[in-house]
Amino acid sequence: MKILIVASHNSGRFAPFIVEQARALECAGCEVEFFGLKGKGVKGYLRNLSALKIIIKEFCPDVIHAHYGLSGLFANLQRKVPVVTTYHGSDINDSKIFALSRVAIRLSAWNVFVSRKTMEKASPHQNYSLVPCGIDFTDLQLTPKIEARERMHLKTYGQYVLFSGAFDNQVKNAALAKAAVIRLGDEMELIELKGYSRDEVTLLMCACDAFLLTSFSEGSPQVIKEAMACGCPIVSVDVGDVKERVEGIEGCYVASSFDAKELAELLRKAMAFKYRTNGRDRLAKDGLENREVASQLIKIYESVVQS
Repeated sequence: MKILIVASHNSGRFAPFIVEQARALECAGCEVEFFGLKGKGVKGYLRNLSALKIIIKEFCPDVIHAHYGLSGLFANLQRKVPVVTTYHGSDINDSKIFALSRVAIRLSAWNVFVSRKTMEKASPHQNYSLVPCGIDFTDLQLTPKIEARERMHLKTYGQYVLFSGAFDNQVKNAALAKAAVIRLGDEMELIELKGYSRDEVTLLMCACDAFLLTSFSEGSPQVIKEAMACGCPIVSVDVGDVKERVEGIEGCYVASSFDAKELAELLRKAMAFKYRTNGRDRLAKDGLENREVASQLIKIYESVVQS
């Protein structure tokens, strides 16, 4: 089966989780090609339409899989190839983009939602599934904490909390994270997750005492699954599907509010947990390894082609 992946390429690369999902599809026997959208907003995306039609003619895909609502709307401007659209959260949580995503939902042959909350908010009437994005399991995720600290040039006996993104990303709510961590004392360092390679991110998750997410909104945050795969204790506000992912895992906590004092207390509990969490086992149990997710997607593709 031939799958054409349509997604934003404004940063000069495709989001890593999209690439990893595509590679899993290839390992499962699909032939995959990428089409990168460049430009901002509807007008910017429209400039890509002729190029999309050319690659459709050359590649002859069975299905187009678009990532994010605006990409799904764009992909549906052609009606020769059925479109499966995955909605990742921001395209549902942002009211302006949600209006366009609603159109994509109606036009797409199938709609995939990565969290139950976004699916319920979108309220699709038919042709939809809940399929969170998966991750790849690697040996690097099992790196011992001391070794990871040495490789990332961190103090062996330092105290580190890894933040879920860049401090200047307004959605990530860094002010709340800083307010919580400062309550833990001057020796505690909050590390900004910005400018690191994929391997370096993994090593940081192995090296840090806890992972902290304070976002105003999320869909199904990949960083939570990545931290789980590394066995890193997690503290998060209740956004997206975080509670569903980590509930019941020792060393992982979800706050009941956006309160710095509560988050600080939960961080103390998480950092007192001196072992790896069993997050990796939970991911496997929930079918969130990329090869399992690819299997679910292929069933969707087959149903779309046969309909």
